[in-house]
Amino acid sequence: MSIATLNDIFFASVERNLDRMMLYRDAGKWLPVTSREFGKSVARTARTLRAWGIVPGDRVAILSENRPEWPVADMACLLLGAVTVPLYTTLTAEQSAFMLNDSGCRAIFVSSDQQLHKILSILPQTQIERIVVMDPVDPTGDLAPFVGKCATMSQITLQGPEDLGPEIECRARSIGPDDLATIVYTSGTTGTSKGAMLTHGNIASNIQCSLLGFNMQPGLISISFLPLCHITARHVDFAMLYHGVTLAYCPFMDRLPTSLLEVRPTVFVAVPRVYEKIYAQAQQKAKGFPKRSIFNWALSVGRSHKPEILAGQTPTSRSWRLANKLVFSKIREGLGGRVGVFISGGAPLGREIAEWYASAGIRIHEGYGLTETSPVIAVNTPVNHRIGTVGKVLPNLEVRIAEDGEILVKGPSVFKGYWNRPEETKASLVDGWFKTGDIGNIDADGYLSVTDRKKDLIKTSGGKFIAPQPIENSLKLHALVGVAAILGEKRKFPAVIISPNFALLEDWARTNEIPFSSRADLIANPKVQSLYEGIVDGINQNLARFEKLKRVLLVADEFSSDNGVMTPTLKLRRRVVEDRYRHQIDELYAQAEVTAAL
Repeated sequence: MSIATLNDIFFASVERNLDRMMLYRDAGKWLPVTSREFGKSVARTARTLRAWGIVPGDRVAILSENRPEWPVADMACLLLGAVTVPLYTTLTAEQSAFMLNDSGCRAIFVSSDQQLHKILSILPQTQIERIVVMDPVDPTGDLAPFVGKCATMSQITLQGPEDLGPEIECRARSIGPDDLATIVYTSGTTGTSKGAMLTHGNIASNIQCSLLGFNMQPGLISISFLPLCHITARHVDFAMLYHGVTLAYCPFMDRLPTSLLEVRPTVFVAVPRVYEKIYAQAQQKAKGFPKRSIFNWALSVGRSHKPEILAGQTPTSRSWRLANKLVFSKIREGLGGRVGVFISGGAPLGREIAEWYASAGIRIHEGYGLTETSPVIAVNTPVNHRIGTVGKVLPNLEVRIAEDGEILVKGPSVFKGYWNRPEETKASLVDGWFKTGDIGNIDADGYLSVTDRKKDLIKTSGGKFIAPQPIENSLKLHALVGVAAILGEKRKFPAVIISPNFALLEDWARTNEIPFSSRADLIANPKVQSLYEGIVDGINQNLARFEKLKRVLLVADEFSSDNGVMTPTLKLRRRVVEDRYRHQIDELYAQAEVTAAL
């Protein structure tokens, strides 16, 4: 099926007439949404927006967790030619106000009473004229002054004609590939968020190529839990609708383990941090004798069969079948037991974690892309798969490596530019080539590898460049390490700041009879300090001399998106870490200077 716009996906998905297009959990049960129900809800929402005066080019925000109402709102806007602006639910009121003002949104869909009150608190600072709330809300009390501006999703979707009507359908089918579909604000690992303008053609062209060779089809189930305001998750949702794969919506990350067991998906797309957490849980469950011995034996068997796993084959030896029964099947059961396709995107997976999964009988297809490329640039497929790379470049894109190692990309999925930022747009696009800001290389067989972010490269005072992400990925393989950030910019040597996995560290401390009254007390203990220095020493064995980490700084905080150290898609905000712990970092290097002088 050929598509030119996202509206084509809507019409095709409704015409497919599935009896289980989507799933959502309500009152302890997973309930289906049929193609007809979805089409009806979109049509009624589009009619309402049109009656409110929303016209082509108007911006409409969506501030919600993952749920069926999200794509209903999205598609209703797109059919009208409006431009959707997705916002992270974790944003503060001030951050939300900035994006609403920057994009000039006239209306907004919000999920809950909590999100509604966040928007009401900043309403005078915005151009918002209408608010649609997905949950039922009490129109009395402090909401009373805003009743004229507010409507609920049920009020919109449960009444009125069930079709788009000739005017809206004509408008929807006249939308072209060059028409703006969405403004997606980058999650900002290095600075202020920018609104990337993506057209219908940008995203549609990417969807047509991103899952070639994966045999996606009706009957498969994909769980939608990554925030839909991120282009990776939204692309996956559109792609699954395009292929007729059922979408099961999980609104909160803490519900994912239960949702996996209940829904039992057949397709699993996640960011590396999720795969790292599953790995850490598997390690934790294998504690003690004889579990640890059996676990290690199974992995040794898996390693000997890794070439078969990476080639998409199922080993047949007796030892592998036994290892699979005792260990590997248990790991897969935690994911529902039916996943046949594992995909990783949004950040570098790390070769070591990919190797571990392959040894456990799971082949992860790692991909690569950016918001500005809609997003997929390259991906490993069941046919073309090389571990340690992000796969081959999509067939409708061109990639070349600049003299300084930066990855440049050209093609139909490259964005239109940054909203209201002509100078930054001009700086990012040179002769049609988008400058990704990533460093990488392409091997003789056409497989792309990504080394690190160009801005993340650390240059020591001795002039040596260090790529931090591969080292951080190696450290995160240790169960006691939560998140690690390499330090060393303009310093004499590299060091590392570690946010421990406190649940496991506290268990370790109790087992080793180490008393502590707080996390700060725990990380200050000499035995704990020695424990992490030993972990780092193990990593140092595989590093070049100039890369070796000479100091370890433990912090009593968990790095997360809640405290701003991680992006909502769980990527490290390196500059935030350095700013937040500037005093401790300076003190660490000062102590090193004193020690060296003695």
